[in-house]
Formats: sequence, C-alpha cells, structure tokens
Amino acid sequence: MKPNLKIIGYWSFIGGLIVAVLAGFVEVPALLLVLFILGLIVGFLNITEKESTPFLVAVIVLLLVGISGLQLGKLTAITVPILKNFIAFVAAAGLVVALKQVIVLAKPSKVKLERE
Repeated sequence: MKPNLKIIGYWSFIGGLIVAVLAGFVEVPALLLVLFILGLIVGFLNITEKESTPFLVAVIVLLLVGISGLQLGKLTAITVPILKNFIAFVAAAGLVVALKQVIVLAKPSKVKLERE
C-alpha cells in the first residue's frame, strides 16, 4: 500500500500545531528544529500551486499575529513560547511555498519562448 503524501502533509500540519501548543508548557531541546522540519514537510507535501496564494496570505497574517503578540510584552509566561513555536512552524511552511512560487514565476513561459 503506497502512502498518500497529502495525508502525511495533513498529519504533519496537525502534529505541528499540537506540538507547538503543548511544548509551550515544557521546555524541549531542539524543539524549534523539529517544528521547522514539520513546517517544511507541510510546505512540500500539502500545498499545491493553486493553493499557494491563499496559503501565503494566511501565513503572513499568522506570522504578523505571532510577532505582534510577542511585541506586546504583556503576555503570560506560557503564551510567549507557544507563539515562538508557532512562528517557527508556520514560517517554515511559508518559506517552502514562497520558494516554489518564485520558481514557478521565474520559469520562462511557453508564450514568451514562442514569440522569440
């Protein structure tokens, strides 16, 4: 039975969110690296080219919320690590999708090549 990559990406997303929240209550060494890797998996396996623009807009909003939450300074001791974990996870997924979009946009189109 061949594993479905979309399902792996989906569970990586759910797992990343759960780990980001739960790890706010305990200190885990190398946690940001684990969340970053889960974010990379989500970006590679879960987001298609058609979904890229809405996903990147959502990533921008989520990162702004996370960063502005950290900047407020009036957060509880638990909220700060959760936001940091969340930022690492979401930023990695956004990085992959943004790079995929840049590659698609930089690729010469067939129309351009036919005109030359």
